[in-house]
Amino acid sequence: MVAIKLPNGDVMNMDGEVNGFAVAQNISAGLAKAAIAVNVNSKLTDLSTPITTDATVTIITGKDKEGLEIIRHSCSHIMAEAVKELWPDVQVTIGPAIENGFYYDFSRKEPFTTEDFEKIEAKMHEIVKRDEKVERKVLPRNEAIAYFKGIGENYKAEIIEDLPESEVISLYTQGNFTDLCRGPHVPSTSKVGDAFKLMKVAGAYWRGDSSKEMLQRIYATAWADKKDLKAYLEMLEEAAKRDHRKLGRDMDLFHFEPEYAPGAVFWHDKGYKIYRRLIEYMRKRQDNNGYVEIATPRIMDRCLWETSGHWEKYGAHNYSGKTEDEKVFCVKPMNCPGGLLVYKQGVKSYRDLPLRMAEFGMVNRYEASGSLMGLMRVREFTQDDAHIFCTPEQMEEECITTLKLILDIYKDFGFNEVKIYLSTRPEKRIGSDEIWDLCEKSLANALTSHGYEFEINEGEGAFYGPKLEFILRDAIGREWQCGTIQVDMNLPQRFDISYIGEDGEKHQPVMLHRALFGSIERFLGILIENHAGRLPLWLSPEQVVVCPIVNEFDDYAIEVVNALKKAGLTAKTDLRNEKINYKVREHSVAKTPVIAVVGAKERENRTVTVRRIGSDKQEVMALDEFIKALVEEAKMPHAEE
Repeated sequence: MVAIKLPNGDVMNMDGEVNGFAVAQNISAGLAKAAIAVNVNSKLTDLSTPITTDATVTIITGKDKEGLEIIRHSCSHIMAEAVKELWPDVQVTIGPAIENGFYYDFSRKEPFTTEDFEKIEAKMHEIVKRDEKVERKVLPRNEAIAYFKGIGENYKAEIIEDLPESEVISLYTQGNFTDLCRGPHVPSTSKVGDAFKLMKVAGAYWRGDSSKEMLQRIYATAWADKKDLKAYLEMLEEAAKRDHRKLGRDMDLFHFEPEYAPGAVFWHDKGYKIYRRLIEYMRKRQDNNGYVEIATPRIMDRCLWETSGHWEKYGAHNYSGKTEDEKVFCVKPMNCPGGLLVYKQGVKSYRDLPLRMAEFGMVNRYEASGSLMGLMRVREFTQDDAHIFCTPEQMEEECITTLKLILDIYKDFGFNEVKIYLSTRPEKRIGSDEIWDLCEKSLANALTSHGYEFEINEGEGAFYGPKLEFILRDAIGREWQCGTIQVDMNLPQRFDISYIGEDGEKHQPVMLHRALFGSIERFLGILIENHAGRLPLWLSPEQVVVCPIVNEFDDYAIEVVNALKKAGLTAKTDLRNEKINYKVREHSVAKTPVIAVVGAKERENRTVTVRRIGSDKQEVMALDEFIKALVEEAKMPHAEE
């Protein structure tokens, strides 16, 4: 007899063959129908896997996060089976689940095109309807290699050859298709359902190695039901309209030169105004929260990065070069070592702590060309960095203060939904377990003591310390990783920094790494997409454009603009000899937030006809009231703290 403990605490004592199928059936016929996998003692496994000892069991369905990932992974196997049935000469390689879907890499002489998608999808739907049973079997290593070589799947054989000797080699078979896979998988192909769609085809090197064969990668999305698929496709359609690269062109904000400076931004006047405005805002918030601001060199000796550990960890991603005197210098990939050198100047007392040092430091990191994506993924960017030096006793309170500041700042930009992750020690790290225990506990206490909800992100901390990661949800439901707080008791040790305590002795301070926007470039890209280019008035590079109906009223348009500028607003006239509807449409495309139209009545009554972006309504306002209202609206948040 096996005792099965359920999520609600109930215990079922079961005889005979016990597996996920049997447990689900014992609970309800509806659950048995919806079940796709089972969690046994915190381990996901197939429904058919025997449960031979007392266990805590949760039945997994497509509504669960883990269930959706299993559906996606199983759907990748169905796509591979479909491709093999349509083109038997194709070799299959790998096909993992990814965020929002899955992909599969194929080796084929002829290129796939999007025109092939209809045939592949039709075959996939056919395989789902066949309701093919999905079965797992384990083979000895040599037997598995021989099997795949025997059916001409050499990539699978190579994967097995490179696996550790201790690895269990499991194969999953559905119909006439067998794949190498750890699993788990749905019990039959029908459980995947029909809420999937092929999205695009791209190139991908075998095993990510540019010296190896270029494979063909087919990306797809898959969901638990058609409703979720429809919502996702609509979100993608909306996201395409909001793409910051397109809006950046429409609004004349920035451009890129892949040939001359890949992954680096060329800011235009209007884009650079927003960039500077973000820094101005952050400077004021930091000034009001006890920060000092520093600036450190962009190029420093390699030995500095060796001391910090960054060279060993990220050396391949650093830009470096040797000078005539045989010294190797590095373009800084991060600001931390510079901040430490500033701290070391002069003797610090416990009375000087906490010392909050901010730096808007431009850094450079090499990213593969294929991973670059507008402002979101660049090689050169500015971090709104800060390094807080404090005593161990102050550490938790500083985490709380910084946490509150970050969440308050996000609200100013319209982000009220923020997810927090606590990322813990990675496998490759520096520092003792005792230090990591203390740092992780301080971050967790800062969250729990103030009622903040968070999730643990096992093993995803920085190599020098654990961190909090802040994930923003935008207007169409997408999530973006932005700010971080990282506790570091390792770099202070490496750089031998200290303060004089109350006892007159030297002590080592704790160092907190903190970024609020994360990267100015990336945060600006997120803002553009979140607001669909319609930025709040205080952030807009051109706040008002004044358009005379005909040239007869140019003088009044100029007078209005001068009054707006005198009040501190950014305004311009559009005196071109074009029809007023053309002007309005053009400035709407450029996302100018306020368009003021003037003609005979407006000049006579000293008014303006106001049109807001995104609205078809017009409002006639007295000029003085118009200016007063805009001045109030254009105030930077917290400007008067």
